[in-house]
Amino acid sequence: MDAETMKMLAAALVMGLGVAGPAIGEGMIGAKTMEAVSRNPEMSGKMFTNMIIGMAFVESLAIYCFVIALMILLGIGS
Repeated sequence: MDAETMKMLAAALVMGLGVAGPAIGEGMIGAKTMEAVSRNPEMSGKMFTNMIIGMAFVESLAIYCFVIALMILLGIGS
């Protein structure tokens, strides 16, 4: 394989594997928050705020993977 094909394969692997974890994590955060709100509705405001902050941290991992994939494709840092 040539170098361009290897770059494409590496970027695809970075995005494919790097986004799977955050996707599962965000689903779990949302599910557990809904479960907690159903058990204690009075705390829904505080739980929602914490859920949004947690999802933002998890989503940043996917954004880092996207940036690394772009760096691989554009040849930055090599």
